[in-house]
Amino acid sequence: MTIFLSHRNGTMPWFYYTGRLLTRMLLLLLTDWQVGGKENVPSQGPVLVVANHLNLADPPLLGVSLNRKALFMAKEELFRSRLSSYFMHGFGAFPVYRGRLDRKALRQTHQILAQGLALIMFPEGMRSRSAQLRPAFSGSALIALRSGVPILPVGITGTEKIKGVAWVLHRPRIAINIGRPFRLPPPSSKLTKVELAEITNCIMAKIAELLPLKYRGGYTEQGSKWH
Repeated sequence: MTIFLSHRNGTMPWFYYTGRLLTRMLLLLLTDWQVGGKENVPSQGPVLVVANHLNLADPPLLGVSLNRKALFMAKEELFRSRLSSYFMHGFGAFPVYRGRLDRKALRQTHQILAQGLALIMFPEGMRSRSAQLRPAFSGSALIALRSGVPILPVGITGTEKIKGVAWVLHRPRIAINIGRPFRLPPPSSKLTKVELAEITNCIMAKIAELLPLKYRGGYTEQGSKWH
């Protein structure tokens, strides 16, 4: 049973809250953690959070930065051992198979959003080794179109510095920049691959707007037509 099913009675597993507390404490002690745009986070109701991805720490970091219950997709490989699966579910994650249509994961995303919760997705599908935005997959766009929920773009900087052990001596600056939520137009009856790719690029452009130029990669010159 995945963690989001426990939301039916308004409760969350104990490890979710413990993990959030530990994450917050570590961020305050070991980093210069800054969050901008908190006022843009909807206080209730379903929302699809989309962000760039630099480090494995990004999902719990976003969870504590948003200040509301949030769940996220994670690659299936992280759930293969019983111990890691326990911790991933405990942090609010559920598995997704990358590189193919994962219908089970899609059903889970719609259940989460139907329960009025926040769902975190990383459209790039993997961490960026260069810290620059990578070409995105269309999954987040497809989910947003089918569900009709607002999209909350977020730009993350600084977590690429969390590697090895020496980083704890430097207290890196980690910034979470939260943009304004927006909605996509209703999908056409026959959504083409070209249209889906354009919508995906526009979502990524919203994220790029929240990042310094050196993080934007190929999305530097692109703009978004949805507000």
